[in-house]
Amino acid sequence: MILITEAQLTVLMNGMNQLFWPFLRISGLLLSAPVLGDNRLPARVKIGLCVVLTMVIAPATANIPVIPPFSATWLLTVVNQLLIGIAIGFIIQLVFNAIVVAGESLATTMGLGYALMNDPSNGIQVPIISQFYTIFVTLLFLAFDGHHALLQLLAESFTVLPVGVMVTSNMLWHVVHWSGILFTGALQVALPALAALLTVNLILGIMTRSAPQLNIFSIGLPITMMVGFIIILLTLPSVAAIFQTLTLLGFESVRLFLEVR
Repeated sequence: MILITEAQLTVLMNGMNQLFWPFLRISGLLLSAPVLGDNRLPARVKIGLCVVLTMVIAPATANIPVIPPFSATWLLTVVNQLLIGIAIGFIIQLVFNAIVVAGESLATTMGLGYALMNDPSNGIQVPIISQFYTIFVTLLFLAFDGHHALLQLLAESFTVLPVGVMVTSNMLWHVVHWSGILFTGALQVALPALAALLTVNLILGIMTRSAPQLNIFSIGLPITMMVGFIIILLTLPSVAAIFQTLTLLGFESVRLFLEVR
């Protein structure tokens, strides 16, 4: 018969406590973060990744309080840890969503608003241009080690915002304020192409007024689509630079979120 002493039980509970709280915060991150929390990743892979990250990050955490299980404080801390992880991932996810919004604007202006594809990452249908931009920025995110930087921020969050410190209303308002990047970032990405397409549409309008016999519907759509694809090709380097800048701003916003009180 195996006998477990009270001291051994205490050590076991402290060890579980050391792993449980980081596991919750990491789980929240994987629920909302881009790439790492992609819906295309199988649930088993996400759980395995969460366990591995917990085993790596947990030893670096210190001063984790021992909270009586299933008490009101314990339940509140569970929600708090999940909320912190979700907020960190959501802030970076908004950068990717800004690119999707830019693609939707371009697709509508080019006449490809009807060409929809299923987006497995978000579980919705988006224009094909948005899907192209999503794949492009995902590869960029991996190329400049954005996923490593995100995991580093997550590890630092246990020092800046340790377990037991509750999320405040100011922190939530910071996330709401940052959501404005969804529109400003989309405008930065899509503005050059939108300006070029607006010029093309203006020229086609003048042609229609000067030569009413022209069938604008038969020539307008091919011209608009051709110019749109050319502009997208020419502006890809600037899109990459803008996305990198927005991602760096997203990481800085995560740091501000962790420090707001």
